[in-house]
Amino acid sequence: MGPENQSSVSEFLLLGLPMRPGQQRWFFTLFLGMYLTTVLGNLLIILLIRLDSRLHTPMYFFLSHLALTDMSLSSVTVPKMLMNMQTQNPFISYPECISQVCFYILFCCVDNFLLAVMAYDRYVAFCHPLHYTTILREGLCVLLVAGSWILSCGTALTHTLLLVRLSFYVNNTISHFFYELTALLKLSCSDISLNDLVIFTVGGLFSILPLCIILGSYVRIGTIILRVPSTKGLYKAFSTCGSHLFVVSLYYGTIASVYFFSSWDSKYITASVMYTVVTPMLNPFIYSLRNRDIKQALKMCVRRVSVKSVAQ
Repeated sequence: MGPENQSSVSEFLLLGLPMRPGQQRWFFTLFLGMYLTTVLGNLLIILLIRLDSRLHTPMYFFLSHLALTDMSLSSVTVPKMLMNMQTQNPFISYPECISQVCFYILFCCVDNFLLAVMAYDRYVAFCHPLHYTTILREGLCVLLVAGSWILSCGTALTHTLLLVRLSFYVNNTISHFFYELTALLKLSCSDISLNDLVIFTVGGLFSILPLCIILGSYVRIGTIILRVPSTKGLYKAFSTCGSHLFVVSLYYGTIASVYFFSSWDSKYITASVMYTVVTPMLNPFIYSLRNRDIKQALKMCVRRVSVKSVAQ
C-alpha cells in the first residue's frame, strides 16, 4: 500500500447535492418539508390500520409494513443530508457511514420484497376472490413479512461484513448526498472482486426474484381480463391493483433511472432523490387518495378526536 492509501479511515467527505450557496436555504426547507410529510403520512397510514378493525386484512397488513420501510428508508438518508446543509459539515465518521450503508440496503431490500408480496396479494384478490381469506390466512401473511425482513437482514449484513474488511484511499470524497455500496467500493484500495461477486449474485437474485413475482402476478391478471374483456372487469382490476401498480412503476422506474444515468452525476443524483425521498413521500397519498377504506378510517378517526375534544 502506497503513501496515498491508508488502511484505517476515520471519516468520509460527502459533497451532497449539486447546488449554489444561495440555494442552500431553499433546498433545506424543501427537503425538510418533504421528509416531515413522509414521516407523518406513513405514520398516519400505520396508525389508521392499527386503530380501525376493518383494515385488519392482509392487504393493509402488508401496506403498514411498506409504510414503515418507506419512512425508515427516508430516515436513513435525509436527516444526515439536512444536517450537512445546516451545519456546512460534509464529513461523516466511518461507523456512521457503514451504518448508513447497512440500513439503506436493509430497507431497500424489504421494500423490494414487500412490493412482490403485495403483488401476490393483489393476484389472489383478483383471481381467487372467494378463497382470498383462506389462501392469505394470518399465519401465511406473518410468514411472508417475516421472511422479507429476515432475507433483507441477511443481505444487508453480508454486504456490510464484506465492506468493513476493505481498506480505502485517503482521498475518500463522494459526489452524492448519501453513501451507497457501489460508491464506497470505488474508493477502496483493496481487492473488491468478492464484493462484486456477491452484489451480482445475491443482489441480482433478490432483485430479479421479486420483479418476476410482480410481473407474473400482473401477467396472470391481464390474461384473465383479456379472456373476458369488459368494462366491469377493467374497473375491478383498476380498483384492485391500480394503487399498487402505480407504486411499483414509480419505484422500479426511478431505480432504472439511477442505473441508466449512472455515468451522469447530476441526473444520477436526481434519480436517487426520487426513490429515496420523493417515492416514500408519495406512497401514502397514492394508497389513500383512491382508497375508500382509508378515507373512511380517517374520517372516523377525525370524528373520534372531535368528539373527545368537545367532551373535554
